Amino acid sequence: MFKKPVDAKALQRLSGADKKKLRRTAKERFPQASDADIDAIIPPKAEITVSKYPNRVHVYGIEGGFPMLFDIDGRGSEIYPTVYALWMVPELLPSFLLKAGEVSQYILGGADLMFPGISIPQEGLPNFTEGEPYSVRVPGNPAPIAVGATYMSSAQAMKAGLRGKALRVLHYYLDCLWGSVEARYVPNAGFLEDVVFGDPTLSRHPDDSSEIVEENDERNEELPLDGDQMAEAAEELSADVSSMLKVSESTTEDDKNKEEKEEHVMTVEEIDAMLDRCLLQALHTSVKDSDLPMPGSTLWSHHILPCRPSGITLDIKKSSHKKLSKWLQSKSSAGLISTKEDKHRKEIMLLRIHRDHADYMSFRPEKKPKEPVDQKDNTNPSPNSDASHSGKSQLEMIEVYKPTTHVNPVFVSVGADTSRYYTASEASDVAFSYVEKENLVKPTDKSKVVLDAILCDALYKGGIKKGGAYPTEIHKRDMGSTFLGRMQIHHHVSRGSDSVLRKGAIKPIQILTERRQGNKKMTRVSGLETFLLYPDLLASELQKKFACSTTVAELPGKKGHEVLVQGGVIDNLARHLVEHYGVPKRYIEVLDKTKR
Repeated sequence: MFKKPVDAKALQRLSGADKKKLRRTAKERFPQASDADIDAIIPPKAEITVSKYPNRVHVYGIEGGFPMLFDIDGRGSEIYPTVYALWMVPELLPSFLLKAGEVSQYILGGADLMFPGISIPQEGLPNFTEGEPYSVRVPGNPAPIAVGATYMSSAQAMKAGLRGKALRVLHYYLDCLWGSVEARYVPNAGFLEDVVFGDPTLSRHPDDSSEIVEENDERNEELPLDGDQMAEAAEELSADVSSMLKVSESTTEDDKNKEEKEEHVMTVEEIDAMLDRCLLQALHTSVKDSDLPMPGSTLWSHHILPCRPSGITLDIKKSSHKKLSKWLQSKSSAGLISTKEDKHRKEIMLLRIHRDHADYMSFRPEKKPKEPVDQKDNTNPSPNSDASHSGKSQLEMIEVYKPTTHVNPVFVSVGADTSRYYTASEASDVAFSYVEKENLVKPTDKSKVVLDAILCDALYKGGIKKGGAYPTEIHKRDMGSTFLGRMQIHHHVSRGSDSVLRKGAIKPIQILTERRQGNKKMTRVSGLETFLLYPDLLASELQKKFACSTTVAELPGKKGHEVLVQGGVIDNLARHLVEHYGVPKRYIEVLDKTKR
């Protein structure tokens, strides 16, 4: 199930009710687990996230920690623990013990477990039902290496003479789910690997046999397990999971103790200062106005955490704010950013960056050193390299707003030009300049603005139903978005020397795969003109890249052209548009009608 890497299509936090429901489901799914075991894999006070994948698999994990559970159908009826959860609580599931370590190489390759490879205890085969979750262990090591569901019941297995498949392996050590901690699922992956695994060679692939794989007569050595200490769990994992895997220890216990003593523990004030520094660094270097609004979780994992210095761990719970939402709200109250809580997504959203704020203007961002390029990368450049983009000018897009008759009086009052186009931040500055000019901030509540006749008409005239009462005040965090909603949105797109300004919001590229006569697949691409892509040139390029026939057809109603590509190349085509032409992923919509 996790043999091939697949990007999650959504990542979000669980609400309190959903977290309680997940704990109840886990308790029912794993009846032999105690309350302490459930608390270990689903901590009551920790934030739990869920990653949703295109194949309907849901992966639940601790925010800033490891994936702990996965649901193969997304309905909550077939939940299994990950190997990380089983390393913390080895007795969470009943387990099959392999006859010898040689069998483990097939399990770690993704093969299902056969009955002849199971070591049957003296008391006989344990009782189990069809579809029951089971883990897999190797001799001499209590740490499971795989988890799956039984193919048949114990009674059916005895009738079959203990032949055939015993366990359908769903997840195993070193598969893509295990490796997701090195990717975007765990923002602080490097630190967690150091703590949990101790030896960094454990995170490498077993193909690196010259460094991490060797046959050893001590493969059955058993190490003690302490569920309260992750470092000791890592030492147990360091024991050989099979006769084909033996991890050499590169550090001694004395070195680890020395490193722990030398590690500097940051105070609450230092953590708060580091959070502010990383936020300003992210706002200067990676967060663009065109990316807004942005979920708070995305801002944290994709922008703030990458800005922390190497070797430094940021934990929002150890700060004075305790929660990400409270910290961002404090920055909103300080005037650096504008935020709003999304009641549907149940998380805080970043709406606007006040780049004229004193803290923003006084901060000097650090320049990241350029990463050295390997020689092999020069001979075979990646899609993101300069060589790959030769002749492909950088795409720049920005949404701008033009004043309408509703907001013209506000612009005239502050002396702003009503005929020009404004960015979102510039338009919001005009609104707040009017508030400051007319002294409309509520004296008893500085976070609210009192609406005079001009500002009230600009925000609500024509939008209130007949007979309804007009508001008398508005919160500052809502004023910017409301003011922008009363202006005419346009989008400006430029690529090299070509540029265009069009009315309306940016329309995404649509990629559709459908079946035609003879059960053949055809992929359609439309909306290319918005991003200054020429259908004829793209069709010629795709014909060479995918070795298939392509054609260009005119859309009905003079709405542009679409490129028709033979075959189901929907994923590769979307990736090509992102990597080769710089089209943001959020502006690409894909629909595969061939999947049932």
